[in-house]
Amino acid sequence: MPHDTDTSGRLLAIGDIHGCDVALHTLLRALKLTKEDTVVILGDVVDRGPNTRRCLDILLDLREECRLVHLMGNHEEMFLDALQGGRWSNAWLQNGGDEMLASYGGEFDNIPSQHLDFLRSGRDYYETELDIFVHATPHFDTPMDEQSGQSLRWNRITGREPPHCSGKRVICGHTSQRGGVPLVFMGWVCLDTNVYGDRGALSALDVLNDEIYQAEQSGRFRGRFPLAAFELARRR
Repeated sequence: MPHDTDTSGRLLAIGDIHGCDVALHTLLRALKLTKEDTVVILGDVVDRGPNTRRCLDILLDLREECRLVHLMGNHEEMFLDALQGGRWSNAWLQNGGDEMLASYGGEFDNIPSQHLDFLRSGRDYYETELDIFVHATPHFDTPMDEQSGQSLRWNRITGREPPHCSGKRVICGHTSQRGGVPLVFMGWVCLDTNVYGDRGALSALDVLNDEIYQAEQSGRFRGRFPLAAFELARRR
């Protein structure tokens, strides 16, 4: 996958959205995006939260406001398999698929083709000169173009991984941080901050400025924080 060398505008990553439309709307309003900005959606837009349908409508509209990059998460993978009656059908329904279907009136046939096209278009990963964006936790000793689907979408982060062999920072989601704060340590940032949970929030990272923005499904904007504050808190 070619590297992105366009440095105009901001580069932002948004963690697992999981159908939490109000949190997404609140976060995007706080980010005040421009046409020059690039936003990387780290996957798992769908399932668990109350309104996957509206989340996808928001992201489709967002393509007119900025440059949007969408990564494939394990929940998108499960949904697309279930859509074809595959082996993940039951597991998907039990892990948030019921909530996704409810947002479409309970029927696969009600899902607009634009939504399906968007979900199918998810990339495996996205890479710049300094950072790697991926849904799950790639093997630290393996180049990105040699990673398996398991490592790209399913492996969980432990907080003990060495930096990636490329020397680049890995920005990921997938492993829910139930305290609602990002997991930050040398060479890694995990932005899945359990937005659908009681203490959760949706997190965005302004990559070049190392700042975190957070919003809750209640509609509350938590604020803007230096990324280093989360790394320091973990060390204590």
